[in-house]
Amino acid sequence: MATQIFFNLPVKDLKRSVDFFTALGFSFNPDYTDENATCMIINENAFVMLLVETFFKTFTSKNVADSRESAEAIIAYSVDSREAVDEAVRTALASGGSASEDPQDYGFMYNHSFQDPDGHLWEVTWMDPAGPPAESTAGDDSASAQS
Repeated sequence: MATQIFFNLPVKDLKRSVDFFTALGFSFNPDYTDENATCMIINENAFVMLLVETFFKTFTSKNVADSRESAEAIIAYSVDSREAVDEAVRTALASGGSASEDPQDYGFMYNHSFQDPDGHLWEVTWMDPAGPPAESTAGDDSASAQS
């Protein structure tokens, strides 16, 4: 069985968060949804638990970070094209999110980011399936010595 990952995020308004992420195309598992929490499905092995802040606090003795003032994590997810990166960010901004960093274009990889309504940082990325361009090893004796 593949390892599953559950990323837990505190939110102030669960309905607002569900509406926001629904607009971005995510779905939720109703079996793990009530007035305190919901389980946002990333894929069959990755999930984001959106927990009302007071409920989130029951899982830790630490203070909950104010994600509008501090970065506690950057959650990144991939999409199928550069256009889909830009579309996701446009949708996030139109659905109550806010701008984060400027797009980053590395040729074979393209990223753009936004903040959700609670200030959590999200990065949307596309990577060329061929990967980064191979560096030329012509005339590089160290490359041939290692083969």
